[in-house]
Amino acid sequence: MLAGPPPQCVAGGSGSCTKAGRETEETSMAKLIVMYRTPKDPAAFDRYYFSTHVPLAKKIPGVMKYEVSDGPVATPAGSAPYHLVAVLEFRSMAEIEKALTSPEGQAAAGDIPNFADGGAELFLFDTKEV
Repeated sequence: MLAGPPPQCVAGGSGSCTKAGRETEETSMAKLIVMYRTPKDPAAFDRYYFSTHVPLAKKIPGVMKYEVSDGPVATPAGSAPYHLVAVLEFRSMAEIEKALTSPEGQAAAGDIPNFADGGAELFLFDTKEV
């Protein structure tokens, strides 16, 4: 007996489709991205960031993963006005909101002006795997 074609995904299903046409479980997370503009003294920024700020940020409740850029930040057109990009991963936007209002989150946010004299931009969003 010949097997039929693989089952097709149904629009509006609870999961996402794989290349084989099978439905899989969607995975979603939330991310907090901090884009640090180039500081006056990059070496001083790095010393402070890694010795003082990272240990503070690692205490923020709910952080599942903490990554930072390694080396120059660039765009397809060339260099970018950013020195470092930090990406913190959480289970949900609600977890990020809870984390930012926690004493640890407030301490980390309050520490940013101590070393980021070029400024910093924060972006928060939900993600889903596609």
